[in-house]
Amino acid sequence: MTILTPESEADLAAIVASADTPFHVQGGGTRPIGGPTNGIPLSTAGLSGIELYEPGSLTLVVRAGTPVAEVEAALAAENQRLAFEPMDHRGLLGTTGEPTIGGVIGANVSGPRRIQAGAARDFLLGVRFVDGSGQVIRNGGRVMKNVTGYDLVKLLAGSYGTLGILTEVALKVLPDTVTTATLSILGLDDVSAVAALSRALGSPFEVTGAVHLPQAQGAARTLIRIEGSEASVAYRAAELQKLLAGFGEVLFDHDTAANRALWQELRDVTVFHDRPGDVWRLSVKPSDAPGIVASVPGAEAFYDWGGGLIWLLVPQGTGPAVIRQPVDDAGGHATLIRGNRNAGVFHPLPAPVAALQDGLRRKFDPNGLFNPGLMGQTA
Repeated sequence: MTILTPESEADLAAIVASADTPFHVQGGGTRPIGGPTNGIPLSTAGLSGIELYEPGSLTLVVRAGTPVAEVEAALAAENQRLAFEPMDHRGLLGTTGEPTIGGVIGANVSGPRRIQAGAARDFLLGVRFVDGSGQVIRNGGRVMKNVTGYDLVKLLAGSYGTLGILTEVALKVLPDTVTTATLSILGLDDVSAVAALSRALGSPFEVTGAVHLPQAQGAARTLIRIEGSEASVAYRAAELQKLLAGFGEVLFDHDTAANRALWQELRDVTVFHDRPGDVWRLSVKPSDAPGIVASVPGAEAFYDWGGGLIWLLVPQGTGPAVIRQPVDDAGGHATLIRGNRNAGVFHPLPAPVAALQDGLRRKFDPNGLFNPGLMGQTA
């Protein structure tokens, strides 16, 4: 099937205004999480380019179809970065193509640093998008001192293209750091590891990454990242070593290049690449995480965000109820990332929330043109 790839915002608006059949909205097509198979494929990849970058103001305005790699290269040239370090799903999902910045915002993709810096939506200053009637809507601002309608800006983040098609995003960026270091503890069980991560995150030592890879993946490793100047990292590492001494020997690695490569692998969940089975993403209270993992037969887990995020690899075809019931009992959410999407991708919503979501979608997209396969679900 031919993919529609408008080259301008005006072209996109005209396509939507004259449409009588739904669209499957996508960026680079690398994150088909929950994406419907029905509808005419419509990609924003043609809406590419950096429109405004002011390093001194820490602001970036970029068209939605711009490759993430292009954005990161421009920032790196000024020693800056996307602080929320968006994950690259290609290895986990077996997709190709180039991830786009609009896809990142549309799915609110955030990496390990979310626990300290915030999510992708927290760095979104403004948006331009085309709604379901073909109108071009601008909301928010292009710089931090001129941001209006902030809640609507955040609403578009994580909406998976169901409320409108992003054409432009304005982002706050941050300076890069000089040193990246990792503290590690070997051999902890899941409960002890989550306790250690919670203690580190509750300290004043600015932890920017907190993960645990259990015994099923080899020697269990509990990893804590700290970033900053060389002197600051050395001081905080020493304090954290003292704070965590009760959990065992705390190793310290300050090889910045090696640690950045390590945390990129953790960000992209490479431990589950090229392996059979379904992959789920669970959002739970860290204290509930080990019990939930233990309740799922044949599960292999990777804990991020101090245990608040669980990547779960289970045997192919494992019933959704096996995953969702313990998560639901704990008040969490379970999203199917890789597997049979006919079983439902997103966690079922309580009826009042589902009604509110449906009302929003009807307001923004009255004709049901955008990703109709996601109606009744939530990101």
